[in-house]
Amino acid sequence: MQKDQVYADPLAHIADFRFDAAVAEVFPDMIQRSVPGYQTIIQTIGKLTARFQQPDSHYYDLGCSLGAGTLAMRRNISAANSRIIGVDNSAAMVERCQLHLQAFRSEVPVEILLADIRDVAIEHAAVVVVNFTLQFLAPEDRSALINKIYQGLKPGGLLILSEKFINDDSLTNELLIDLHHDFKRANGYSELEISQKRTALENVMRPDSLQTHRSRLQQAGFNTQTLWFQCFNFCSMLAIKE
Repeated sequence: MQKDQVYADPLAHIADFRFDAAVAEVFPDMIQRSVPGYQTIIQTIGKLTARFQQPDSHYYDLGCSLGAGTLAMRRNISAANSRIIGVDNSAAMVERCQLHLQAFRSEVPVEILLADIRDVAIEHAAVVVVNFTLQFLAPEDRSALINKIYQGLKPGGLLILSEKFINDDSLTNELLIDLHHDFKRANGYSELEISQKRTALENVMRPDSLQTHRSRLQQAGFNTQTLWFQCFNFCSMLAIKE
């Protein structure tokens, strides 16, 4: 695992964050040191997939990056005639994801698409994973994606939605941000790295509040939903199509 040093040196101009080759190369280290509870979320995606799998179904990983969620699903699927579809709009991520998948043999077929998740049809789905991806879409496009997922899920199908979130109360929101920065410092990131990455993300990652997520899921038709994981200002929710 190559160490993330993308923002280790002072930058005269901080460009908007992109999932380019430089990020793809260090992504496993970056996300482990930046997202509290990430490994727990990935492991639980596998466990939930095992519980909600159905025969003759598709399993989607929307914004699959290097394929951690895809691999977690594939290791836990035993239902007949299953197929996983991973989607990412970063060519660098897709290329490395395909290499990672080749290293782990499985009878469950996987297709990795270089595409915009907004353009991909969701059909016959037992499980859909959207892992820290919705926050990078334009806010006006988020409801349409959740609606499409709901329509594409089979009855009893599961959506796993993981996101960074904001708190409506400004005092609590700043506290959670500070705790997250402490987490990053404890994992070896410098003040410069924390500051420069935060600037790079300002225009491309726009988190919602938990209430906004809940309302969006409810409006799509997910009457059964819950927050199953939270650490600081990161969370994972599940929603079931009844």
